[in-house]
Amino acid sequence: MPPNPIILAFDTAAAHCAAVVVQGDKTLAARVEPMAKGQAERLFPLIEDVLSDADITWSDLAAIAVGTGPGNFTGIRISVSAARGLALSLGIPSIGVSRPEALAFGTSSAQTAVIDARQNRVYVQDFVNGVAQSDVRIEPIEGFANQAPLLCDADVELTATRIPTETALANVARLAATRLNTDQPKPAPLYVRAPDAALPSDPPPTILP
Repeated sequence: MPPNPIILAFDTAAAHCAAVVVQGDKTLAARVEPMAKGQAERLFPLIEDVLSDADITWSDLAAIAVGTGPGNFTGIRISVSAARGLALSLGIPSIGVSRPEALAFGTSSAQTAVIDARQNRVYVQDFVNGVAQSDVRIEPIEGFANQAPLLCDADVELTATRIPTETALANVARLAATRLNTDQPKPAPLYVRAPDAALPSDPPPTILP
């Protein structure tokens, strides 16, 4: 494998459809499109656009990286299923990276990653030097109004270090690169809470391990 493998990363866990191509420290191309729904239809055309922007083809990719959440239940399932299917068809690894991990990647000292969970709540996870020190949990956003240091995603309205979606997604790819050639489980959704909508009577499809 080349010293700086080319990695495609994408994420639909929040109200966006986003994809990026990274090689080492360089972002070759990136697109972030805000959308509350329709990610399933838009994801693959968006990926094709990003590959074209980077002037590469599917065969140039060393791995597929995907944001595994937490976030929108349907959005997470879309991207995780797509990553696993693409990896299988291309014969390359698929690596899952959580959104808090992406926010904290490359940081030093103690940091708390904060992600919008809607309804005045946030997903929270503690890190030291980019390494998780706790599980992801949900807390009221009011409790973080005066806390520091915080790393927030682009949707959280707090006075803190806010990480743009494009940067966080590039971190997904770079963190996945550090996990290449290691024994990694297949990407799986990171669900932290029950969905807001009522569940249908029929059980949902299961993503196999």
